[in-house]
Amino acid sequence: MRAAGRTVLRALRGVIWWFNSILGGNDYQRYVQHLRLQHPDAEVPSERDYWRDRHDAAARNPANRCC
Repeated sequence: MRAAGRTVLRALRGVIWWFNSILGGNDYQRYVQHLRLQHPDAEVPSERDYWRDRHDAAARNPANRCC
């Protein structure tokens, strides 16, 4: 019974990770990692600034959106 519970929990965590990835939940962490590796002298924006800038860029260029 415990093995089945662990399997269900692992599957649920996988589904949550998948939805989080699709919705952009890991984007800020990936961006910070990119900055640190490729641009070590660049200032890392706060997460709030990152999302504000990202949404502003999407609003300026609506061609990249599906709807």
